[in-house]
Amino acid sequence: MNKPTFLMRPHTATAVVLTLLSGLLIASGLKAGNGEHENEEAMVRRGFQISPVPLNIAGRNRDLVGLGSYLVNAQMSCNDCHSAGPATQYIAGGNPFFGQHPAKTNPATFMGGGRNFGPLIPNTPDIVSRNLTPDKTGKSGGDEFAKFVFIMRTGTDTGHRHPPCSSTVTTGCLPAPFDGDLLQIMPWPNFQQATNRDLLAIYEYLSAIPCVQGPGDPDNRCR
Repeated sequence: MNKPTFLMRPHTATAVVLTLLSGLLIASGLKAGNGEHENEEAMVRRGFQISPVPLNIAGRNRDLVGLGSYLVNAQMSCNDCHSAGPATQYIAGGNPFFGQHPAKTNPATFMGGGRNFGPLIPNTPDIVSRNLTPDKTGKSGGDEFAKFVFIMRTGTDTGHRHPPCSSTVTTGCLPAPFDGDLLQIMPWPNFQQATNRDLLAIYEYLSAIPCVQGPGDPDNRCR
């Protein structure tokens, strides 16, 4: 018997292409700290220069925050997926895809999640990017660093947004071969190659950016 073929919607296919491209950037970018052309000190300086939002570095390692900004903004393009979507990712007059320069990221949606990639296949839950800004606890996504590392290393969807289909769960779930216990679209396999310092830098930066009240978030997320 031939295996079933799943047909992706055009916007989902585009999302997968973007994910693959971001994965290549991540795979190459996370190694750049030991490269010949830029040392970590230079990346830290550049990270502070390019952060599109003000940073709260009180009580945090300044060098890690700067390095995290460089990784998140210069090499991984995390905001491409973790903002609300193309329509609000840039502010008026600063959208590089309209030929507007310099590019100006919209701070009101920066890393606030909510981008809807649609279903992987028809009649399955929409895949929506998560809010990575710190909540009122001051932690990225409200998570402790250990949980952040666990998610990045294993891809485990601790929020259980789209559970695996089973004999008792038949709606709002993902059928095999998809594993609903894992994050979909998110290129987490690439982060398995990252060093603990890289992940700590990313976490420190994401914890230092302003809280964003993302789509579907509790009203008191930021206060």
